Amino acid sequence: MKAFFSDDQLLHDPQQYMRVGRICKPADLPTRAEALMATLATRGITVTAPPDAGREALELVHAPDYLDYLETAFERWQQIESFGLQPGIEVLPNMSPHGPREGACPSPSMLAQTGWYVGDLSCPIGPHTWRSVLRSAHAALAAAGTVRDAGGVAYALCRPSGHHAQRARAAGFCYVNNSAIAAATLRQAHARVAVLDIDAHHGDGTQQIFYGRGDVLTVSTHADPANYYPWYTGYAHERGTGEGAGCNLNLPLAHGSGNAEFARALDAATAAIESFAPQALVLPLGFDTYKDDPISVLKFDMEAFRLAGARVRAMGLPTVVVQEGGYMVGAIGAALDAFLEGLQP
Repeated sequence: MKAFFSDDQLLHDPQQYMRVGRICKPADLPTRAEALMATLATRGITVTAPPDAGREALELVHAPDYLDYLETAFERWQQIESFGLQPGIEVLPNMSPHGPREGACPSPSMLAQTGWYVGDLSCPIGPHTWRSVLRSAHAALAAAGTVRDAGGVAYALCRPSGHHAQRARAAGFCYVNNSAIAAATLRQAHARVAVLDIDAHHGDGTQQIFYGRGDVLTVSTHADPANYYPWYTGYAHERGTGEGAGCNLNLPLAHGSGNAEFARALDAATAAIESFAPQALVLPLGFDTYKDDPISVLKFDMEAFRLAGARVRAMGLPTVVVQEGGYMVGAIGAALDAFLEGLQP
């Protein structure tokens, strides 16, 4: 199995985010990626730095004006001092649009654009965020290109994660949707592609990007969003629209669910994927379902990740595994090891 990661992905080093009214220490720290890299090394999996492919492939799923914003945000943030304002150490929004967001931000103001393009207070933009985000996307692109051209399985160690990023909005520690980029890349060679997201949180960004398309099936198993991020999406009645009607499946799990409930959700997910008959699969892989993860409400143990790997292997599809969440640095390496044990016994 080929794996892809760039050391530039470690440069994003967020200093703060807001949660339940408190400024908190960020959960998405560089040490997450370092722990995952150590597991790959232990298993003898060679990790390759992806080619620097610029941002063209990102435009397969993201609006150019949004990417322009991300690329220049930190430098422009420093310039608001000329307007008599004192910028904080990172870019964060202090307002959001009151009505629907359509197209590019109508205001040239940096503050207005930050509210337009950044959906919550968990996506601080620092001096190296764009470079890390871009290289994380390149890891997904390289893994998807490998699978598109040669089949098999490839792993993109993406950090920052991506599945909450919408076409033109950052949210939930996510800036660019790596899993969506992988799916769009696979579509260049395959008529139908499935996405099976097994992170603890609903993959709302991926759903938004593909919701009206009939060529990409999006399936997500996640904690019930009625009282959990992202709250506003991830419900069972969301089935797609237009050409995408019936091509979205959400399988919310009650808080406190463990391996047995996850296994049943995987049964439903794999049945839907088999019915859709895709030629390739993207697996957004989150370990924040683990019972000791600091922000999880689910109670999976390592056997759940081993089961997930085995289910992917049983489907027998060319597969791109894209790393998403998982914030228990002391156990995230073991979680990846369990998944790989199921995937490659």
